[in-house]
Amino acid sequence: MNSKLRNALVAAVLVAGAFTTNTFAAVANGQFTVTLTVQKTCAVNTTAASNISLGSVNAGTATTVQSGTFTVNCSNTTPFTVGLAPSNSSTTGAGILSGTTGNTATIAYQLYQDAGTTIWGNTAAVGSAGNGKSGTGAGMASNKAVSFTAFANATGSTDVQPDTYKDTVTINVNF
Repeated sequence: MNSKLRNALVAAVLVAGAFTTNTFAAVANGQFTVTLTVQKTCAVNTTAASNISLGSVNAGTATTVQSGTFTVNCSNTTPFTVGLAPSNSSTTGAGILSGTTGNTATIAYQLYQDAGTTIWGNTAAVGSAGNGKSGTGAGMASNKAVSFTAFANATGSTDVQPDTYKDTVTINVNF
């Protein structure tokens, strides 16, 4: 066999082999999923503006209703309710101010949803505002917070030992 014919035959076999390899190429397919579960959440944000000061009064003098603000962030479209619980665990928002220098005198006070007529207590639950307030979350960014104003006034006598009286209120967000 002459070298030209042999070279031509080798080239033909190589070309045919290349076509044969491509002719039998195939692709296998499969699939998978990517999932993410976003859970509902809420956060309470308080600042110095949240604190309610009933001011300074002379013993035996009535106080006036004062207010403080706080915000709540909840995940987008999450309904929530807010209850306020004085440290004495009152569900009706009726708290007790205690002296801060060791005296045993106390002064009763009341939490309100407005300037002194609608009490703000802690019977709020998921799906029911009870004697609390409700809202709907717009997201967790600070500019999406829902603002609330709480009011308080002393309902007991201020004819007690001179002192600074205080109590701590817990904000309960149910969602």
